Amino acid sequence: MHERKPVVGVTMGDACGIGPEIILKAWEREEVFEFCIPLVIGDAKILRRAQGLVGSSLEIAAVQCLDSLEAEPGVLHCLDLDLLPADLPLGTVRAEAGLAAFRFVEKAVQLALAGQISAICTAPLNKAALKAAGLSYPGHTEILASLTGVREYAMMLWSPQLKVVHVTTHKGLVEAISSITWERVLTVIKLIHGCLLSLGVAEPKIAVAAINPHAGEEGLFGAGEEERKIVPAVQRARWAGIEVEGPIPADTVFFRAVRGEFAAVVAMYHDQGHIPVKVLGFEKGVNITLGLPFVRTSVDHGTAFDLAGSGRASEDSLVEAMRQAAALSGVPG
Repeated sequence: MHERKPVVGVTMGDACGIGPEIILKAWEREEVFEFCIPLVIGDAKILRRAQGLVGSSLEIAAVQCLDSLEAEPGVLHCLDLDLLPADLPLGTVRAEAGLAAFRFVEKAVQLALAGQISAICTAPLNKAALKAAGLSYPGHTEILASLTGVREYAMMLWSPQLKVVHVTTHKGLVEAISSITWERVLTVIKLIHGCLLSLGVAEPKIAVAAINPHAGEEGLFGAGEEERKIVPAVQRARWAGIEVEGPIPADTVFFRAVRGEFAAVVAMYHDQGHIPVKVLGFEKGVNITLGLPFVRTSVDHGTAFDLAGSGRASEDSLVEAMRQAAALSGVPG
């Protein structure tokens, strides 16, 4: 590491999407070099092609050794895996792009576990492209868990106004609710509590969203899911010294958190947690994976094939994700 700044390895994501474009735009912002030493793990030729799309004059420097890596405004250092054809079409699902996106993440995990980078920040990949490449992963979170052998992990959505962590993520609603257990809810409460402490939040108060409308209304709605799946977890978390409240009806808990009553909300399923964060500000949202042996953050948006090649995609979420990766890495910056 150099001058105490953390090295943030940014995986390029699906090359048919907006990843290369937002990476170039992020590197044009000198603030990035103030809080980290940024490194792209991807394909240099694809980044050079994207320069014309966003009007970037950055120097693309392909590197193989990270020992002497420095933060150099105006220079984009790329650990070039050279996996893709130069004429890869934009805005389409391509198996080679899906496989390459996986390889970029795989390499980043190797570097993080070896201590060569301080944190991983991921540009978006495409689930259909992964499937076309024969990779049966719902997304980044599951890939990272598989590559590290981690079983207890959770997705956290971070935004300036609201922090949400999910008990379940990429599952259909019926499957998600049936898979919830109080043990899993307790694990997620503990994961978010530890993350908030690491972010400098003293004595964080955590809210737990209910599953059913009005938190079941004493058995009027649902089949007692709150009493079986949430209440025991909240009780045990309190016994462990965590300040937590719940189950709280989902139609009020996020409003109360935004108002400042809670440092974070535990959501039960994907859309319950994603919708409020994205309504509040799509561009500022950041995805943080809790429970991994290293820090991983990500943009809170997809590959946006409809925008690929236009040069109009915003880099704001990527810059925020890089900033949080640096802040959580434990290396003063």
